[in-house]
Amino acid sequence: MARWQPHASERLVVAALDLFEEKGYEDTTVIEIAERAGLTKSTFFRHFPDKREVLFGGDTMAGLLAGGIADAPAAATPLEAVAHALDTVGREAFTTERREFGARRRAVIATTPELREREALKGLGLTAAMTEALERRGVPDPASRVAAQLGALVMALAYERWCEPGGGTEFGAAARQALREVQAATAAS
Repeated sequence: MARWQPHASERLVVAALDLFEEKGYEDTTVIEIAERAGLTKSTFFRHFPDKREVLFGGDTMAGLLAGGIADAPAAATPLEAVAHALDTVGREAFTTERREFGARRRAVIATTPELREREALKGLGLTAAMTEALERRGVPDPASRVAAQLGALVMALAYERWCEPGGGTEFGAAARQALREVQAATAAS
């Protein structure tokens, strides 16, 4: 087997998801994931610290959100900056081609407490990344935290809708709709 394999990380993610669906998360080993991907165990550990992390993409999403907030127009309100970041996520990560994978990933996570816990921790990290990006724009606390928390809620709602089978809604459109709903709900309370 060659020392370097192209797209190793992506291959490991797909192999892990396939095996988690077939055998369950608990009954799948790192060695099985690596073998399914046509790679070695050491290659797996060059990309991921453990099998739990294989479905969570490192800091990619946090970087997209922070970058999207930073790139928002200077006059954007905090929630408009968050909406800009969610549009970025839709263009860069939650594309139409990735919808089926997202739905499968979501289903696997829902079946495993350890993965649900990791998903919750990832959500906290994304909220923190948005808060920090808003603070770098000069948004004071607590406005930065409130906007980030609302952004996290909007992202979760949009992701659920985007993952629905047969869903035709693009992630950005789902996020904008969820943002309108959250704004309406907060205005009504």
